[in-house]
Amino acid sequence: MTRLELFYDVVFVFAFLNVTTLTSENLTGVALFEMFLVLALLWSCWSGFAALGNFVRADQAIMPAIGFGIMASIFVLALTTDVAFFDEPGGLDGPLVFATAYLLTWLIKIVTFWVGVRVLSRRRALLLTLPTTGGAVLILIAAVLPDMFFDGTVALGVRLGLWVVALSFEYAAALMLIRTEWQVRSAGHLAERHGLIVLVALGESVIALGLGAAERTGRPITWWAIYAAGVTLGIIFALWWLYFDTLALAMEQHLHGVRGAERIPLIRDVYTYLHLALIVGIIFFALGIKRMLARLTDPDVLASRDIFGGLELLSLYGGLVLYLLALVAMQWRMFHRLARRPLVAAGLLTVSAPALLSLPTLVDLTLIGVVFVVLALMQIGRDRQVRRRVRSLALEEQVALEDEANVFRGRRL
Repeated sequence: MTRLELFYDVVFVFAFLNVTTLTSENLTGVALFEMFLVLALLWSCWSGFAALGNFVRADQAIMPAIGFGIMASIFVLALTTDVAFFDEPGGLDGPLVFATAYLLTWLIKIVTFWVGVRVLSRRRALLLTLPTTGGAVLILIAAVLPDMFFDGTVALGVRLGLWVVALSFEYAAALMLIRTEWQVRSAGHLAERHGLIVLVALGESVIALGLGAAERTGRPITWWAIYAAGVTLGIIFALWWLYFDTLALAMEQHLHGVRGAERIPLIRDVYTYLHLALIVGIIFFALGIKRMLARLTDPDVLASRDIFGGLELLSLYGGLVLYLLALVAMQWRMFHRLARRPLVAAGLLTVSAPALLSLPTLVDLTLIGVVFVVLALMQIGRDRQVRRRVRSLALEEQVALEDEANVFRGRRL
């Protein structure tokens, strides 16, 4: 992975944070659905650049300039997420600016695919890029046409419908990868890039926690707020542990051994589709904890007895359940092994959520913390041999690569 790709991902810190902050300010069922659509669109942008960086060096020749162009477009995209579905009076047309930035992002990547990726024939390149182009054009149409023929909620409904169709086009394009003879040159690069974006999302949840607590500016700090922040950090660490301690390493190691026609569908399912669910789960969880900390630091709210609202609880619990189910699905698709413990934890959270509506927020948070701490400890205890083997192999690989790099440097530098 190059430093340029790392720099590129910094833009997504702002993008994820902006989506969370804007949804938090006006939390409704429609806003949650809009948040999901924007996250799916951002993931499509990121996946395209990650795939391109796997095929050509992102820091060589003209690629840094291309990367800057994509970054600028993504930044405008993130800047206008609050007006992606409706326009504010005065200034530029928000949905049109958002859609234009998105279309420009894909046009830059498509031109790079056609010019730089010489191994693909024009017909195969067309199969790869046509659905994504069609999806971006539909987003542009959704920005313009609904307001010309409809008003208010009807226009919003039509726009959301066009977004669903557009994103369906784009994600269906991944089904055609096997027909394009697309190849993954470096499984290690692919795994590292996806691991980094998961870290970005987890980092965003920490920032969201801090922003929720920061709303106490001018208010006294309380033990309840400190307790809630500490428990939440423990949950975030458990989320990190469940993915990075063993699973991410094991998936990369398995992927290195997969060859032939099976490799691309496996990568598509695990890294494109299921990692989207992982990211969405983290961001929804971040939204929930931001709202939670903001309430617990409100002097007009009795923190020890405050009860979370339905949508806040849906975001908090729904995000965590989605994260756990994504982990289960990844292990099933990659290893054909059912991860029972995360599945049981997801079921426990789902079943208990309605009952917890009547409990104080701090009790809800404590119960979630207990579930995830127990889950992480059980993973260490029950999977000790697998964990030792996977991590030992990863360490051996790292040492071998460092030794080879030292030999090269001694000979050439």
